[in-house]
Amino acid sequence: MRQLALAFALLLAASDVARAFCGFYVARADAELFNKASKVVLTHNGDRTVLTMASDVKGDPKEFAIVIPVPTVIQRDQIRIVEPARMDHLDAYTAPRLIEYYDENPCSPSPVAMAAPAMSGLARSSEMAQRKTDALGVKIEATYSVGEYDIVILSARDSSGLLTWLNQNGYKVPPAAAAVVGSYLRQNLHFFLAKVNLERQNSMGFSFLRPIQVEYDSPKFMLPIRLGTVNAEGPQDLIILGLSPRGRIETTNYRTVRLPTGSEVPLYVKASFGDFYHAMFDRQVAAEGGRAVFLEYAWDMSWCDPCAADPLSADELKSLGVSWLAGSSDPASMTRGPGPGGAPPVFVTRLHLRYDRDHFPEDLMLQETADRQNFQGRYVLRHPYTWPATCEAGASYRKELPRTFEAQARTLADLTGWEIGAIRQRMRETGQQF
Repeated sequence: MRQLALAFALLLAASDVARAFCGFYVARADAELFNKASKVVLTHNGDRTVLTMASDVKGDPKEFAIVIPVPTVIQRDQIRIVEPARMDHLDAYTAPRLIEYYDENPCSPSPVAMAAPAMSGLARSSEMAQRKTDALGVKIEATYSVGEYDIVILSARDSSGLLTWLNQNGYKVPPAAAAVVGSYLRQNLHFFLAKVNLERQNSMGFSFLRPIQVEYDSPKFMLPIRLGTVNAEGPQDLIILGLSPRGRIETTNYRTVRLPTGSEVPLYVKASFGDFYHAMFDRQVAAEGGRAVFLEYAWDMSWCDPCAADPLSADELKSLGVSWLAGSSDPASMTRGPGPGGAPPVFVTRLHLRYDRDHFPEDLMLQETADRQNFQGRYVLRHPYTWPATCEAGASYRKELPRTFEAQARTLADLTGWEIGAIRQRMRETGQQF
């Protein structure tokens, strides 16, 4: 259990086209696949950013807190609670996928069909406590009760006073956080603190922590992650689900790299897609020296080809901070292209990084681009045609299968680093004969 959840901290300085394909999805690599994964929805439009954070709590929630640097004193109406299903839906919609195809009879091939979209209690401060707070150079700017959370907005003169106040008030911040906290204070940032009120959570009937959302205006588009490295036990995975009106979101101070996609892999990967995706992602992280941010998905939500899950409705998108939608809450409208009756554009970007203090010494600096090119991490299972095929094309098809299987084996070895002899043996055991 992380005593203080700082897997991602938000900093916003106050300073100045793909072809359609047949097939269907059989597995996905969503955030739940990774043990130490945090998930955040980052909605950006102009200077307005809305951040929705899912709390990754493993253990006693009374020891859990969120600490986020923010550019201004956040007002009560800028803080909301979001139902977990909204974030989970977006995670499922954008997750890398395993796709299944079936070869047709080579003696009577049918025309390739275009696939239709698959719809598938703040503590009351005593006078003495206030004096102690003042002596430390810490100022409580505001306090709120929001759902199961108690919210405090702080400002401070220096990091030592702030860290002392945090530890005295049960936030258990490690001493190593001093340098990072100090850098944020030098930028005149405030701190947003959210702690679980267990009594209120129990009275509301929730056994889990719902995502908390904050919005703010700042000319800088950034996502600080350095606080998340202070008390982390090894590298952490962070899934960023970006929503924007214009185009793809990318990092500017780290490389944004597209994951390999579209590769055919052996059929046995279907039973172990999690192992495959872990190994593939590990290999990509290593190839980039552990310093890259990986693109897993980029697509305009007004249409999909096919959809990996039901598209989010306009109401769901608005709850995640999309403020530029004109109107319809009809889910079907989200699958129609731009034009009369179509949904206004919401471009979705899914970024995945594995970070630690050594490889990500800087916070993420982001930008919204005009790039609307579609991209999805997807990996293909192709089932061979197994019925009799006595024509000349059928004989040629059968002769080519061993080479197809060998290409799949080599692709899997290249993607994962797995030993190719073991891959070939596993393929033979599952019916793919060379």
